[in-house]
Amino acid sequence: MTALRQLSRHLATLLLLALPAAAPATEKLTVMLDWFVNPDHGPLFVAHKLGYFEQAGLEVELIAPADPNNPPKLVAAGKVDIAVSYQPSLHMQVDQGLPLVRIGTLIATPLNSLVVLEDGPIRSIADLKGKKIGYSVGGVEEAMLTVMLGKYGLALDDVELINVNFSLSPSLIAGRVDAVIGAYRNFELNQMDIEGHPGRAFYVEEEGIPGNDELIFIAHRDQLDRPALRHFVHAIERAAQYLVNHPEESWELFKSVDSSLDNELNRRAWRDTLPRFALRPAALDRGRYQRFATFLQEQGIIENVAPLDSYAVELQ
Repeated sequence: MTALRQLSRHLATLLLLALPAAAPATEKLTVMLDWFVNPDHGPLFVAHKLGYFEQAGLEVELIAPADPNNPPKLVAAGKVDIAVSYQPSLHMQVDQGLPLVRIGTLIATPLNSLVVLEDGPIRSIADLKGKKIGYSVGGVEEAMLTVMLGKYGLALDDVELINVNFSLSPSLIAGRVDAVIGAYRNFELNQMDIEGHPGRAFYVEEEGIPGNDELIFIAHRDQLDRPALRHFVHAIERAAQYLVNHPEESWELFKSVDSSLDNELNRRAWRDTLPRFALRPAALDRGRYQRFATFLQEQGIIENVAPLDSYAVELQ
């Protein structure tokens, strides 16, 4: 009887081993971009195309916003799970009481810049007195502009701010504004050059703004215990590493998302963005976040410096 029982157990084990492994449960995540689809979002679309999200048990929907100001608000309201946003914006939104937390980094260096026409009359930021400046994302860009103008003895009252939404470089080229804040050095500068109206950039980190993460992933504070968030960030890491190792193959994957992406502007922007993607998106530079928060408080842009762990985490 003992031998028969042992044989039965052995056969049962073999049968279990022969069964296909159960597929992991799929969890849906809605991810809202900060802008229309562009090379800044490379790892997201590479992860999607290579099946990294699916392998992590995720069904990820990537959504472009109708208004670039909306993504953090929609996360705070529980309408979307994750948003691509900006580190400077996060500090301000947390100070305003929004329940937002940074869970990962997409682009780890500043891209933001103040751009004017290269052959135009603005040779220095001081020349912007009485001029029109276009912007797209309320709050953070005015805050940065305040600091940059202040370095040259100017204030926001010395310029006219105009919300141009997504139309940064077109507004500048058409003469509707004299400068734009929020223009990316990897995108708008290439766009202007291609259209025969080259621009000149004043880089924020050279004009009094501390270094910061340009693009980050944010989620609702009450959702941090969801394993799906951790799996999402790990999939982004896999994609970022693949992208750096296989830039041409990654470009082919990205442009296959939509035929309209295959153009000279996106090719140039792809090249310029490659070295800026975070290879360890979960990693949190605590000192960088604390320095930036202190800077914003010293400038009167935020009232309080919140405990770092309340708005930025490193998912394990």
